[in-house]
Amino acid sequence: MARRRDEVLDAAVEVLGAEGSRRLTYQAVDTAAGVPTGTTSNYFRNRTALIDGIVDHLQSLERRDWESFAAGTDPADPGELAEAMAAFVRHATGPGRARTAARFALFLESSARPELRAPLARGRQTVLAWSAERARRFGSPAPERHGRILLDHLDGVVLHQLSFPAADFDPAPDIRDLLRGLLG
Repeated sequence: MARRRDEVLDAAVEVLGAEGSRRLTYQAVDTAAGVPTGTTSNYFRNRTALIDGIVDHLQSLERRDWESFAAGTDPADPGELAEAMAAFVRHATGPGRARTAARFALFLESSARPELRAPLARGRQTVLAWSAERARRFGSPAPERHGRILLDHLDGVVLHQLSFPAADFDPAPDIRDLLRGLLG
């Protein structure tokens, strides 16, 4: 039962990220999940419950992915940190594109539904702590601030690449320059 619910939520994330919030319907999710008509509505009685389910599911998926990324990333210097962050951005705008777009759609949804802000912010806090620790390690005089600036930059870069994809996209040079400015 939980497995089917996760399949529905995986499909809902894909629909939201690939087609936008206006296309997020029970029928679209059922079709994307390859389940019988009515399955999504059996798990989520209304759109609010579906959005809440997506938020929780997406946070769980992203926490798992971030923990895997962070565990495999231990940059020795700011240049390696820039490369790691660039790889993260390329993943978020490439293979992870639908999930990333779904997260941004949920950010916008939180402007109308403030109760979504706390669960969405929890994921960001984990990444902020990691970023601040790396900034501290490489000599930042204001690691929390500099970690936040780095993440805000990455969010902006990701949003622009999602909205206006560039074939020759390479976020590494700008990330290196930003880190030099913050840490140098």
